[in-house]
Amino acid sequence: MRQGFLRNVKKGLRGRMTFAQRAKKIKLLILDVDGVLSDGKIVYDDRGRELKFFDVQDGAGLVYWHRTGRRSVIVTARRSPIAALRGRELGVTRVYQHPAGKLDAYRDIRRRFQLSDAAICAVGDDLMDLPILRRAGLAVAVANAVPEVKRAAHYVTAHAGGHGAVREVVERLLTAQGLWPRILARYLT
Repeated sequence: MRQGFLRNVKKGLRGRMTFAQRAKKIKLLILDVDGVLSDGKIVYDDRGRELKFFDVQDGAGLVYWHRTGRRSVIVTARRSPIAALRGRELGVTRVYQHPAGKLDAYRDIRRRFQLSDAAICAVGDDLMDLPILRRAGLAVAVANAVPEVKRAAHYVTAHAGGHGAVREVVERLLTAQGLWPRILARYLT
């Protein structure tokens, strides 16, 4: 599997920064659902109930993230009881479903959590995620993201959405922040 790669495409006042430099400032993860937390497939059973498939390692990654006192938020363009359920199971702080626009949700998140752009990492896969990705201090595209999202990202994961991409991001963030050894120690001792 190819390694994720860092893209320093955002210039201007923030300048060129490495992944580690950006990662050290991150306090909040913003995650899309379809194509990021799930594999992007939407399946309906014979009664019209929606099904989604989530990766257990992504879920574990979010649990580790929260154990360090960090928070996460889900922002999805679709209404889905499954997304809300998964968010509750994983301790996600807030779930925004079908916001008028993802940018409106982003502004509310910044205000609600009193965070600067630099303290936010956003993970996305499709065009609807671009308004958030273009503002976040660390923009991440999953491996299966559309080309426009990959070009806007600082980092592209080696793993596809719904197949360990979120775990990869969490592990890299916590490593850059010096917190990954604390997570490991819980299980290695």
